[in-house]
Amino acid sequence: MTLYYTLVFMLLMAEMGLFVFLIIPLPFAMRRKMFTFISENPFVAKLQYWLKITFVFILILFIDSVNRVYRVQVELAAAAENNGGNSRGAAIMGHERLEVQARKFYSQRNMYLCGFTLFLSLILNRTYIMILEVLRLEERVKQYEGTEKNTKQAEKLAMAGEPGEIARLRKALALKEQDFENLKKQSAGLHREYDSLSEKYAQSQEDGTPKKLK
Repeated sequence: MTLYYTLVFMLLMAEMGLFVFLIIPLPFAMRRKMFTFISENPFVAKLQYWLKITFVFILILFIDSVNRVYRVQVELAAAAENNGGNSRGAAIMGHERLEVQARKFYSQRNMYLCGFTLFLSLILNRTYIMILEVLRLEERVKQYEGTEKNTKQAEKLAMAGEPGEIARLRKALALKEQDFENLKKQSAGLHREYDSLSEKYAQSQEDGTPKKLK
């Protein structure tokens, strides 16, 4: 197995472990903290970004493996047709047949490996969203019953969405606040300049002689 297919296999194992971890029954408070952490942690957001790029490359590998399987099937069919229409692969004898069968096996293995990795990524994303919706519904039930006292955790859970979303929202809010502070400083500078020009204009009117404003 080549290096990139080994990495795909490791990613598949990691996805399987994460899926098992998500479906393990845990107490509500612990699960809420876990999902809040996933939504707050900026490292998770960066990891998700790089995983999206990785899945694009895995999709390319999947398409390439499907193409290889198709070419092997065509090669076997053509060889069988050229040798009197025998059963598939039977006309290729000895070393050549073993080589073609080996290429077919490896191509199918790579196709299944990439396909299951992509499919499990979609399942993980959907499972995460469904569990998050269930937690929000449980949170609302607890609020209606008056048994929920941790309002901060409830607010964080309400804001949670994609992994790292709260971290991204906080970063965007910090940028907006910084822009607002810059506008306040610019506004204060313009106001001081306006007051200075107004004072100079008032002095020129009191003296009766127009003065050049600087």
